[in-house]
Amino acid sequence: MILTLLVQALVSMSTVAIPVLMAVAAGELDVPSSSIGIFMSLIYLGATIVAPVSGYFIDRFGPIGVSQICLVLCALGMGAISIPVIPIMIIGAFIMGIGYGPVTPASSHLLVRTTPYTMMSVVFSVKQTGVPIGGAMAGAIVPHLIIFLNWKISAILVGLSGLILGFSLIPFRKHYDTERSDLSRFSWKNAAGSIKMVVLHNELRRIVIASFFFSTMQLCLISFIVVYLINDVKMSLVQAGIVLAAAQGGGIIGRVLWGAMVDRGTGPRLMLGVLGIAMAAGAIASAAFSPEWPFSGILIVCTLYGAAAIGWNGVYLAEVARVAKPEFAGMATGGSLFFTFAGILIGLPAFSLIIEKSGSYPLGFGIIAAATFICGIALLLSHKSRSSKN
Repeated sequence: MILTLLVQALVSMSTVAIPVLMAVAAGELDVPSSSIGIFMSLIYLGATIVAPVSGYFIDRFGPIGVSQICLVLCALGMGAISIPVIPIMIIGAFIMGIGYGPVTPASSHLLVRTTPYTMMSVVFSVKQTGVPIGGAMAGAIVPHLIIFLNWKISAILVGLSGLILGFSLIPFRKHYDTERSDLSRFSWKNAAGSIKMVVLHNELRRIVIASFFFSTMQLCLISFIVVYLINDVKMSLVQAGIVLAAAQGGGIIGRVLWGAMVDRGTGPRLMLGVLGIAMAAGAIASAAFSPEWPFSGILIVCTLYGAAAIGWNGVYLAEVARVAKPEFAGMATGGSLFFTFAGILIGLPAFSLIIEKSGSYPLGFGIIAAATFICGIALLLSHKSRSSKN
């Protein structure tokens, strides 16, 4: 589990570093700060394309081998991001997405083989804390790197950290990549099959739809909170980075806590429904920020906001792996992440467009809050319906 957590953290750090870097780079590149959403969407375009075929790569190269490839691709993407030429940066963001997509299916494939059923949610939640840990590292470290160096060198250093981890995983392949097969063949038909599996599965369909909107909420928080706090609330880059790190810290605590609660008897749909409503409340509270708010108040709100909006993934992914048979865990996770990443791919440009046309970050947060609130209510009703049948 430590290995999967480290991989998740370094890949996440690379991804979350983008909005921090772009908060500074946008001026030099002469692009609006809302263009952060476009770059993040390009990352998730790559992830959306690759996630459904992750099962093939896992069968062919093994989960550790796939993790190494992902780390190398993210490092290459960060290298391209460091070059202040928009077309090259666009290619870099897309390459990072190709590296980001298979990371979670690979780790799920590895853990589902070794995790007791009764500990599935908490183990997957702990593994998924790598995502907010990496995000917290990006929020706490990257602003200082930018100040002491510059945004271009900072991007290169973030990429190098992932490259170093990728090479350090070589000795572990012999132990963990024992089930890989040279006979595995790539097929888009299999990719479509992983998506079809999720869509037709009654137990998964509703939470997968909810994940579409939950992931949009999560990335709107991660991608726009820094530039929102700098532009509208008049914070410094370092202060805004601390708030981002606090939101990610809330996500770390939330992922473990919500996973433990599910393993102790709380229904997964009940938990996801409550979190949908909670993240909507966090978005509405964040929309009310102003320069008059005390820094401590913003810190508390964003920590709680992050606990819901960043903390839901572990429960979701554990439920996907639990419902699917162990041998299909990677395939089911890849199929479900197609819709999760698609939410980001569609939602972030929509959020950017709302900000660009209206000039209002609070309006954008309010609209996505309404969507996640509706999803939360739907999941609560689903849980109640299943409970009454049982």
